[in-house]
Amino acid sequence: MLIWGSTWFAIKLQLGTVPPAVSVAWRFLAAAAILLGYSLLRRLPLRFGARVHLWMALQGLLLFCLNYVGFYLAELTLASGLAAVICSMLTVGNIVGMRVFFNVHTHARNLIGAVIGIVGVALLFWPDVRSLSTTNAHTMGVLWALGATLSASLGNMVATRNQRHRLPILQVNGWAMLYGALITAAAAAAMHEPFSFDPSWRYVASLVYLAVFGSVFAFGAYLTLMQRIGAHRAGYAMVAVPVVALLISTWLEDLHWTANLWVGVALCLLGNVLVLASRPEPPASTRA
Repeated sequence: MLIWGSTWFAIKLQLGTVPPAVSVAWRFLAAAAILLGYSLLRRLPLRFGARVHLWMALQGLLLFCLNYVGFYLAELTLASGLAAVICSMLTVGNIVGMRVFFNVHTHARNLIGAVIGIVGVALLFWPDVRSLSTTNAHTMGVLWALGATLSASLGNMVATRNQRHRLPILQVNGWAMLYGALITAAAAAAMHEPFSFDPSWRYVASLVYLAVFGSVFAFGAYLTLMQRIGAHRAGYAMVAVPVVALLISTWLEDLHWTANLWVGVALCLLGNVLVLASRPEPPASTRA
């Protein structure tokens, strides 16, 4: 999770000359090329039926398009560490999603943890919550991050469905990242955003880091963990991510720690720990 904790600042380095959606497209085109190229070299099966491709495309749309476009836009106005804190609420979304889509039961304390985490996020951004002004750039950053977190959670549910149908993680990630990149590129073109590229070392280095370490390796490890212990438990990894991201943000972005920030972060982390403190009951049935 050190990798994902550091990717939040790397995203900051992507913002500037190239539109956020275009940067997301470049990132996942590169990651898809690596995964699909490796699969070809290893002669791993890459041919799937049309129905499977639709599910992989949905995973790409949710996990590698809407999710990341939302967070790139959020970081235009939010410190990278604060965006990571909002993303940590993925733990709550995963547990709710596993209950709704796969009938995986959890203990009552998870509800308490979810409420604590939500209160923590609200406290972090209390001035924006109080004003609820959609014209405020900071508020829009929070809304983009919340929407991206929801998309990521739904993407995890699709990934869980694909894993339960015994689809190989590596090839599915490759196809899903390709679909996510193509959908993002199409959306950018529809909005008349210039499909540009920044040749500066800052942009190229952060793009390579995000594509190789933040996408190929990190998602491979996370989705493998999710396959083994379930999305509701794998979300525990997200507890450590905002800690790393906040430390980097404090060091490199001069993030100022106010009383609201201290208490809000503490509540978010406490909520996540409580949500995952109990072992969920086995699923009664599978509905997806």
